[in-house]
This record gives sequence, C-alpha cells and structure tokens, in this order.
Amino acid sequence: MAYDRRARLGEFPALQLLLAWAAVSAILFLAGLGRLAQGQFPDPDDVLRLVQVRDLLAGQEWFDTTQYRIDPPAGTAMHWTRLVDIPLALVIGGLTPLLGQAAAETVALVAVPLLTFGLAAFAIGRLAWRMLGARAAIFAVLACGFLPALLFQFRPMRIDHHGWQIVSVAFALWAISWRDTRKGGWVAGLAMAFGLSISLEILPLAGAFGAILFSRWWLDHAQRGWLVAYMQALSGGLVLFYLATRGPAAWTQYCDAISPAHLGFFLTAALGTWILAKTTKLRGFGLIVLFSIVGAAALAVFAMSSPTCLTTPFAALDPAVDALWYRRVLEGQPLWSQEIGTVVPAIIQMLAAIGATIAIRARSIDWVRGWWTEYLLLLVLVNIAALLVVRSLGLASIIAAIPLGWLAANLLDRVRREKAIVARVLSVLALVILLAPMTPVTLSKLVAPQTGGEGNTTAKVQEARCAIRDQAERLGTLPQGTVFAPLDIGPTILLKSHHSVIATGHHRANEAMADVIHAFTKEPAEARAIVAEHDADYLALCSDLAEANLFAATAPDGLAAQLVAGNPPAWLEPVEIGGPEEFLVYRVAD
Repeated sequence: MAYDRRARLGEFPALQLLLAWAAVSAILFLAGLGRLAQGQFPDPDDVLRLVQVRDLLAGQEWFDTTQYRIDPPAGTAMHWTRLVDIPLALVIGGLTPLLGQAAAETVALVAVPLLTFGLAAFAIGRLAWRMLGARAAIFAVLACGFLPALLFQFRPMRIDHHGWQIVSVAFALWAISWRDTRKGGWVAGLAMAFGLSISLEILPLAGAFGAILFSRWWLDHAQRGWLVAYMQALSGGLVLFYLATRGPAAWTQYCDAISPAHLGFFLTAALGTWILAKTTKLRGFGLIVLFSIVGAAALAVFAMSSPTCLTTPFAALDPAVDALWYRRVLEGQPLWSQEIGTVVPAIIQMLAAIGATIAIRARSIDWVRGWWTEYLLLLVLVNIAALLVVRSLGLASIIAAIPLGWLAANLLDRVRREKAIVARVLSVLALVILLAPMTPVTLSKLVAPQTGGEGNTTAKVQEARCAIRDQAERLGTLPQGTVFAPLDIGPTILLKSHHSVIATGHHRANEAMADVIHAFTKEPAEARAIVAEHDADYLALCSDLAEANLFAATAPDGLAAQLVAGNPPAWLEPVEIGGPEEFLVYRVAD
C-alpha cells in the first residue's frame, strides 16, 4: 500500500459538478443548433464515422472495418477501431425503432459527444476535488468551456475519436493520484490502452505517464509497483482491445494502428519492467541502464516484427498526396504553422496553466508538492507534444483545466476581496486574458459557419457555396455509380447518396488518393486515363471549394483548372441536377 495520495477538502460536490457539466453542455448545444439543423459536421472524419456506424448497423461484420464504397470494388481498409462505434451504434440502434433512423442519428450526434465530455469532466472534477477541494473542482469543469481545442472535440456532431482519447487521458491522470498503487496503476494503464487502441496519436502521452511513474520508482524503490501495474495493464489492455476488435485479421500488420508488432513491444517492455522490479534495487544511473536494456529489447522485437514501421505511417505517402493533402491537414502540423487565432489562445492558456501549477506546487508541502511536481512535468511534456502536433492541444487542455480552474477561482476571490475599483478591473481583465483570451471569437465561430477551426479543409467544405451536404442528396437521384470527386467531399457523398467514391482523405487509400490528385492536376487527356482506370461513372467538383482551387492553382492547365474555368473536356458530359452553378457534375463518356 502506497502513502495516502488524497487531500480531500469537503464532500465531493457531485451535484455542483453535474450542473457545471450541464452549463458547458448547454452552451455547446445552443451554439451548435444551427450546424445541427443544416447537417454541417465539424470535420469529414465525423461524416465518415457515421457512415461506418450505418454500415455496422446494416449488417457489416464487427471485425470488418473496410469501407467498400471507397475505391471499389475491393474497398479501403480503415485504420479506425470499432470501440468508438459502440456508443453511437447503441444509441442509434436502440432509438431507431422508436424515433426512426434520422431522429435516432440526430440524438446520437448530440448525446454521445456531450456524454463523452461528461466522463472527462467527472475524472478531472474528481481529481481536482481530491487535490484542491470542491470549489477548484467546479471551476476546473467550467474552465473546459473556455479551452477552444477541448471545446471543439465535444461539440455536437463531433463524433470522431478525439474526444474518447481525451477521456482516456483524464482517467489515467485521475488514477495516478489514487492511494492504492495496484488499482491506480492498472486503471491508468487500461485507460491509456483504450486510448492507444483508438489511435496511436496518444503514444507520446502513454510514454509521458510511464515517465512519471518511473520517476516514482527512481525516487523511492517502494513505489516501483506503480510502473509495474501500469505496464501490465497497458500491455494486457492492448491485447484485450486488439483481439476484441480485430478478430480473424488479428495478425495483419499495419503501421498506423495497434498491430502485432506494437503488442510485442509493449509486452516485452512490461515483462522487462516486472523482472527489474523483482530482481533489483538499483537506483540512479544503474536503473537507467537496466531500463535502457529493456527498451532496446522491446524495440528489437518491434523492429524484427515490422521493420517498415520504424518510420512514420505517412512516410510512404505519394509525394503529391503528401504535398497537397497531408501537409495541409493543419491538425497534424506544428502549432507554429496554425492561424493566429489558434496560436495566441493556446500559448496564453498553456503558459497560464503551467504558471498556475508552479504556484500550486510552491504552496504545497510533503507528498503533495511531489504530486504537483509530477503534474507540472506531465503538463510540460504534453505541451511539447502539442507544439509539435497541434491535435495534441486537446489532450493538453484537459490536463490544463485543473490549474486553470484553480487560477480562475483565485482571481474571482481577488475580485471580491479588492476594494479599489482599479484593482478589481485588473483582476477581471487578468481572468479574461489568461483563462479565455479569445472567448468572443470562439463563441462566434461556434454560432456561425466560418473559416478556421480544426483544419483548413473542414472550414472550406463548410464555406463552399455549393453546400455539398445538400448537393450530395441531389447526386443520389442519379443511377448508382462511382463518383470521381476531390477528397474532402467524398465522405459526404457516401453519407448522403448511394454512390461510391474513389478516395477520401484517409491515408490507407494512398494510391487511390494519388490518382484523384493526379487526375485533377493533369491535363484532361491524361486525366481521362486515370478516371477510366477506376471505372468512374460520374465526376463531381465544388468549384468554390479550397481543394478544387488548390488543384487549379497547382496546375493551371490541369483538369480542375479547366473545370473551374468552365471548360470541361469532351469526354465529360454535364449533368444538371438542380444545384447551384458551383457544384459541377459530369457523366463520364465511354
């Protein structure tokens, strides 16, 4: 039994935390009503997630995540997991007999993201109460409503996997505060195994938690059980989730999702950790050497199992796909490549969270100071990850919510205590600047469609006057076929019509994605051969969409440029479906 890691101040404020969650959820719901009514998803991945759930409910096998309407007839094997499909399928499948499919899907699009946020809010609320008291816990949950990167992942219709990864980090963070070493380590490991099974994106965070628990071992040999339990649960959980979602294809090796090579790595690391805990009491440099050997052995197992996976999953992308798609998906790029509306709030809020954590640590004593030292290290590590890949900003935000909540509570206390008007005004300004530097802009973005957001492609899809979500339904009135279309509008065509598409913005379809990009950037004669190779029946294009204009700017003589200019080649026959002039539809001539 480890030392008591609790510092409870007052009864757990369950009702108050529920109200705080409800307040943030109400804001998200009301701000998203317009988008919900228009069917305007935050991101194409959310659209394709609903397509995947529909396929599951329509009878596609649990272990089969292939999208057969992407690059038919073979389809495209998705790197997504069924774990994220479960709550959506339960809500939609359960309510469809009562409400009908359309209404059931609407309920799921609202309820699942908000309930996901509820789980994250519970974990950080419980942790904040444990370490700082009831008031700080309430403000920590409320602070979530002022963190744009976090807020984005829980808005209605945001049904992709990022929110669930935030939940996994929140529960792992809470678990390592528990007084029971084995339970805390196991829950933290299982939480991170769940997150990693969803996506490898949080691998740096899994390593960061491991580093924190290693530091406990480093400082106190009696605390080695934390890392042992964490690694056992992490490796065992990965195997459990893997077998539960992969089935007969379990031994297929992929580099972009948990696969046998990854399982071998974590099982080897867990075994090595357990052996060291049982056989040595080394400290200092000697312990580092031993863990370096364990790490080298785990890496060797990984390399022998899949040497091609030693590089990133995106290293093998076609150069055109890399340049005209991957490098333009802003959520996968560094923070410094983002728009100023993303960079400034992130820097101010994360620095404020780090500063608040330092202040909390300075006021703490004994083991509590050690805990906040660990918290500070974890916060710094996750912010480094967010600096390099901006999608990690949501993970950083859930960790930052607790110190920011504490900071907000203290600033409000100062406002009440101060008698001088100037001092009160300055305190209020500090609260606004440090906690919510872009609140007006954030709220305006939630209320109405605009550019920006979690990636430039999504915003431009929303901005396009051709309104693909409406035109795809009109496209569905044409006889079923395969549509040759840019990557960004592919998911909506799949959702709103019975047609197939050549590719969407998902990297496992690298060759098909390359064909789409090459066709739109090659001269019409060359493009015709590529389109014919895929037996496409139709070609569709939004002429005012960013992707179409990117293709046109890249190749002024290419097919996209000719279509945007209103000069289709003879092998494309215009089809009138009653949409705006910006939505171009052609039948591919034999």
